[in-house]
Amino acid sequence: MAKELKDLTKRSVNYSQWYNELVVKADLAEQSAVRGCMVIKPYGYAIWEKMQRQLDDMFKETGHVNAYFPLLIPKSFLSREADHVEGFAKECAVVTHYRLKNAEDGSGVVVDPEAKLEEELIIRPTSETIIWNTYKNWIQSYRDLPILCNQWANVFRWEMRTRLFLRTAEFLWQEGHTAHETREEAEEETVKMLNVYSEFAEKYMAVPVVKGVKTASERFAGALDTYTIEAMMQDGKALQSGTSHFLGQNFAKAFDVKFVNRENQLEYVWATSWGVSTRLMGALIMTHSDDNGLVLPPALAPIQVVIVPIFKGEEQLAKIDERVNPIINKLKGMGVSVKYDNADNKRPGFKFADYELKGVPVRLVLGARDLENGTIEVMRRDTLEKTTHSIEGIEEYVKDLLDEMQQNIFKKAFDFRTAHTFEVDTYEEFKEKLDKGGFVLAHWDGTPETEAQIKEETKATIRCIPLDGDKTPGKCMVTGKPSKCRVVFARSY
Repeated sequence: MAKELKDLTKRSVNYSQWYNELVVKADLAEQSAVRGCMVIKPYGYAIWEKMQRQLDDMFKETGHVNAYFPLLIPKSFLSREADHVEGFAKECAVVTHYRLKNAEDGSGVVVDPEAKLEEELIIRPTSETIIWNTYKNWIQSYRDLPILCNQWANVFRWEMRTRLFLRTAEFLWQEGHTAHETREEAEEETVKMLNVYSEFAEKYMAVPVVKGVKTASERFAGALDTYTIEAMMQDGKALQSGTSHFLGQNFAKAFDVKFVNRENQLEYVWATSWGVSTRLMGALIMTHSDDNGLVLPPALAPIQVVIVPIFKGEEQLAKIDERVNPIINKLKGMGVSVKYDNADNKRPGFKFADYELKGVPVRLVLGARDLENGTIEVMRRDTLEKTTHSIEGIEEYVKDLLDEMQQNIFKKAFDFRTAHTFEVDTYEEFKEKLDKGGFVLAHWDGTPETEAQIKEETKATIRCIPLDGDKTPGKCMVTGKPSKCRVVFARSY
C-alpha cells in the first residue's frame, strides 16, 4: 500500500491522471467489459448509498414519492417532442431484435433476423417521454394534481469519451418528474428542487455551489428553463452538479395530457423534471481529495471512525479489545459509523495507509502503552494532524471533531472558490484569467452568437446566469453591447 500511495500521481503534475488513479486505487470504481461503462465497487457504492439515502429523505420531506418506470422506451415516443429528440438522438442505444440463435456455421450466436421488433425500443437516456405517456392515464382533473414522483434508476447515453463517474455511458441517478395545475406552481417546484440540491451539496457534500439559470443554448432539451448548481474543482474547472428543469406544457402537449381545471375547462398540465447522478461522486473526489488519497466529509463517509490496535500476541489484543468495545458501542449510539480493524493479517502501517487513501475521517490508534497511560492517538484526515487524548471522554471529542471537520472541509473548498473567482471587464483579461482556471464573472450581451464565439475561441462556456449574482448592468466584454448582469464563465467537465 505504501508503494501504491507513492505511485499516486500528484495533482500538481497531472490532475486528470491523479483523479483516474485515485478512483481505482481507493476502490471506488473500475472500467467494465462494456465500453464506456463502469463497475462501482462496494466502497464507492457505499458512498453513493449515503448520498442516495440523504437525498431520498429530503425529497420525501418535500412531498415526493418514489415510483419506477420502464428501461425501454418506444422510439416513436422520443419523436413527439422535437427539441427533446434532437437533444438526445446522437446518444441513443436502440434495441432492434428480441432473440439470438446459434450460427449455422457453429461460430457462436447471432441475431435472429425473424425476431425483429415491430417498433424499435430506446434504452432510456432520460424518462420524460415514457413518464408523460403514463401520466396521461393518471390525470383527468385538477383534483389529480400535483403528481410529485421521483425514480432512482440507471440511464444510458452513448458517450464517446468517458471517465469514471464524471461521464459514463451508463450511470445511476434520480430523476424527479412532476405535474402541476398552474405555471406558477411548476416554476416554484423547479426552484424548490434546485434549493434541495444546493442544500445537499453544501451541507452534506461540503461542496460550495453557485445557483443559476442556464442560457438557451445550454438548457435541457425540451425545457423552457434549466436551473443548475455549479461547483468548482481543484483544477479550476466547473462541474455541473445538479439540474432542475421547468418544462412548461411541452411534454403535456406532446402526449396530450390535459385536465379539467377549476373553471371546468380543458387545459394542458404544467411540468418539471430534475436530477442528480453518480457524477456527484466525481465532484466529491475532485473538490476535497489530496495527494494522499480521498478526503471525505464525515456526513458521507461510509466509515467515519476506524480504530486500529497495536498489539503483540492475543493476550495484548484481548486487553485492547476489552477497552475498545465500550468506545465502539458509545460511538455507534451517538450515530457514528465505526470500524474496529483488529485483524492480524496486515501490519498497522499498511492499515494506516489504506484508510488514509480511502479518506476515513478519523483514525484512533491504541496500543499497550496507551492502555497503561489511559491515552489514545487521534488522526484527522482533513489536516493529517495527529494528537494524543485521554481515553475518557474520547467519544464526545470524536463526535465534536467530526462536526468540526465537516465545517472545515466546506470552508477550505469555499475559500478556494473565492480565491479563484475573478471579475473582468475586457476580453483580453478574460482570456488571461481563464488560463489560470476558476470562475470568471463577465458581462455578455445575451446573444447566442457571442456565446458561441467565446466558446469557440476559449473553450469556456457560460455555466449559469447566477441567481444571487451582481445585477449591475454593463457592457459585453466582446461586443460592447449592453449587458443586464455578469454571468459565470468557466471551462468545464
